[in-house]
Amino acid sequence: MKICGPKLSLCGVIISAWGIVQLALMGVFYHIRSVALIEDLPGEETHFASIDDFYQTVERGYTLNAYNCWIAAVLYFLTLLLSAQQFYANTRSSISL
Repeated sequence: MKICGPKLSLCGVIISAWGIVQLALMGVFYHIRSVALIEDLPGEETHFASIDDFYQTVERGYTLNAYNCWIAAVLYFLTLLLSAQQFYANTRSSISL
């Protein structure tokens, strides 16, 4: 069953492939606690009662962002599968005509 045309499905394949790579790498960098990504952590910029509270909040933020990136990469993978199926369906129907 065709849902989209050949150009849109090819665009979906390319964008999904890039999204998987980018978000998987970002998830890895959040998982290893990259200092370059500290500005992107969720949370308020407030004064903390102790240094342990600060470390706990930062660790929680890194973990949350890593999981969010990996979940988004899985969603991009599902989009890749759908786009690839549509591209195959479109190219197959144009060959048989």
